[in-house]
Amino acid sequence: MLITFEGLDYCGKTTQAQLLVEQFKQFGKDVLFIREPGGTSISEKIRAILLDKQHNELTQKAELFLFSAARTQLVSEVIRPALEARKIVVCDRFYDSTTAYQGYGRNLNLAEVLAVNKIAIDGIVPDLTIFVDIEIDEIFKRQEAAGVLADRMESSGREFFKKVRDGYWMLAQEVSERFVIVNGKRPVDIIHNEIWHVIEKRII
Repeated sequence: MLITFEGLDYCGKTTQAQLLVEQFKQFGKDVLFIREPGGTSISEKIRAILLDKQHNELTQKAELFLFSAARTQLVSEVIRPALEARKIVVCDRFYDSTTAYQGYGRNLNLAEVLAVNKIAIDGIVPDLTIFVDIEIDEIFKRQEAAGVLADRMESSGREFFKKVRDGYWMLAQEVSERFVIVNGKRPVDIIHNEIWHVIEKRII
């Protein structure tokens, strides 16, 4: 079983993914938490390239291929073996991020992005995707409150993030059978309880 978390930067999806993993463990479930890009030695090296602000010359298509390269390595090394072992896999981002960020956000040809996604995932599709939604202004409020420097992707600007958010909403409508939208502006425990309620109804 594969559960993915999606959303804009600083939406709180990582926190919610980790809370879900802990909840599964309390119920004795065999669960694995991974993030994208990353999760393997090669994928982590690609992640470092993608997020480094010194790599501003990176083209949009190169960005697409690097995210996809990290993903296919993760699928081959980690996700597929875990699913075959009947583990629950909780992934912080998956190919919907590429559709939203590179397809809608970067204005790349959507058909080409979807084709690259299909190659990268090699048939692995999430059973459930949790989209933690926040407004654009909230990104910058949370970033300022965190007091950390933005990485290359986080520095893409307000208009970019608006396109990404719109892309996520489009995806949520197109694949509504697996997308669940939750309001990310509420307290962490309330969001977690809502997500767990969804899990109980659909999976457990």
